[in-house]
Amino acid sequence: MIRRSAPTALVAGAAVGSLGGLIGLGGAEFRLPVLVQLFGYGLRRAVTLNLAASLVTVAAAAAARVVVAPRGAALEHIGVVAVAMALGGMIVAHSGSRWLARVSESDLRRIVRGLLVFIGVLLVIEVVVAWPSPGLPLGDLGRMALGVVAGIVIGAVSSLLGVAGGELIIPTLMFVFGADIRTAGTLSLLISMPSVLVGLASQRAQLVAAGRQDLTRVVVPLGVGSVVGAIVGATLVAHVPGAAVKVLLSAVLIVSALKLFGVESHVSESGRPMA
Repeated sequence: MIRRSAPTALVAGAAVGSLGGLIGLGGAEFRLPVLVQLFGYGLRRAVTLNLAASLVTVAAAAAARVVVAPRGAALEHIGVVAVAMALGGMIVAHSGSRWLARVSESDLRRIVRGLLVFIGVLLVIEVVVAWPSPGLPLGDLGRMALGVVAGIVIGAVSSLLGVAGGELIIPTLMFVFGADIRTAGTLSLLISMPSVLVGLASQRAQLVAAGRQDLTRVVVPLGVGSVVGAIVGATLVAHVPGAAVKVLLSAVLIVSALKLFGVESHVSESGRPMA
């Protein structure tokens, strides 16, 4: 296990953030294997710390996006859906965090493995499928109801992986509700923040157990590094084939999920391998 130090976490966060920036995500899906493999955390604590790091990343990205991104009719048009999705995410984030505390380690590993593999496959699908869509032909009430349901599903994934959920929110906004990519990117950050906050509030006991050193030496520098890395990755998008990067990273995510979170692999909550 590499020593849990702020410089190590900062570099790891920057590396993960750069990869995420290249494909338009915050990189939380890749931070989870890093917390388990590089820093030696047990999966349950890694999920909580990943959620805390996601809050740092999303808050910084949202502030920058709101200031820089143009506002238009599209943002106002889809705003009611965003509120509905945020509400659904908040509802399940609280109960999901309680369920996380009760589920067995082996069951949690199976679920995390399946979700990471699913996200890896989704990245490949995004390469071959044209996401832009006029959206489903629904009235305002139908859009709000569907938004709440979508928020509940995405919030459940967020609670179980400690991620903000952008890899699911953005395609949902584009394909189901007809949002353009820029609007979807901005709203994704704003939608996920309430769910992350509720999830962290529900897991405050785990955060207290983690201790100040985990927060200052790992979570904060990991989050800050992710923000810096995401900016670097975004600037490299024009020079790197995005489709190839998505396929490569999806393969890395799937392999790491199968290797690190297989049912035969066990890590104690103290971070030491179990016999």
